[in-house]
Amino acid sequence: MIIEQEEKFKEVHSKIEGEITEQSFFNMFLKLYPDVWKKHKIMFSKFNRSKQFGQTIPLPKPEVSLRKEIRTYLLKLKKQN
Repeated sequence: MIIEQEEKFKEVHSKIEGEITEQSFFNMFLKLYPDVWKKHKIMFSKFNRSKQFGQTIPLPKPEVSLRKEIRTYLLKLKKQN
């Protein structure tokens, strides 16, 4: 989970020139918030290491979870327009 995600996404949205795609949004997020991205990936790694052997808890990889959040945000924007 990304802290203050909505505000960060609004900032990313304001920085993109031209057509906004999921990929362009993802790339701009990584460019503007490299520390947040790094922390997001570290939390995923810590969680995976903390699981006991044989127990599985479905948790999407950091790239997948961020793309899903971006997709949700962009769909929300489209509905508003």
